[in-house]
Amino acid sequence: MATKHVSPSVTPNQIHLEIERLSEERQVLWHRLSQGLDPTVKDEIKDLDARLQELWQALRMEKARLRFGEREE
Repeated sequence: MATKHVSPSVTPNQIHLEIERLSEERQVLWHRLSQGLDPTVKDEIKDLDARLQELWQALRMEKARLRFGEREE
């Protein structure tokens, strides 16, 4: 799974829905992994964790932007 970036046109609600969807998918993968070591599942979990980290960061940044406005460079 390639690293994706969050589009600037995505709303906080859309980001949160994607976080929920991926979290549910990760839960299923953890259940599969608990039934026996599978390197493919382990890699999928690792990819999902990275994507979830990106989404949480994007959600925090977007909430801050909405609350405080655009950052000045």
